[in-house]
Amino acid sequence: MHGLESSITTEDRAEGGVNGYTHKILKATTYPNLVLSRGVTGTDSLWSWYDRTARGIIVRKHGTIMLLDAQRQPVMWWDFLDALPVKWTGPAFDAAQDGQVAVESLELVHRGLVKPMLNKVAQAARIVGSLLK
Repeated sequence: MHGLESSITTEDRAEGGVNGYTHKILKATTYPNLVLSRGVTGTDSLWSWYDRTARGIIVRKHGTIMLLDAQRQPVMWWDFLDALPVKWTGPAFDAAQDGQVAVESLELVHRGLVKPMLNKVAQAARIVGSLLK
């Protein structure tokens, strides 16, 4: 997975009579495409969503990306909003020969990321739990 980022574009504005300083005016927040990857399974959900979108059946979806600890418990997560698939990449056909896992990926455009409040509650509970051990 990559593309979990956000940035705010700025515009430079010079102030009249002040040559040594330029104001940075905040503009739009931008989000690059998210690229989700996974080992190929018998489940066709990623391909089906992409295929339906390519055929004009547009269904935007929200989703969650979770960071898991060694015990596979969520440590932190981010929600992405109103995503649409714009690129699907299938497995390389030489993966089986090289003993590698066959991987597919789905690239998503989306309308932003949020870090839910429950995230902070879960982090606080983990800290308290580690202190009690």
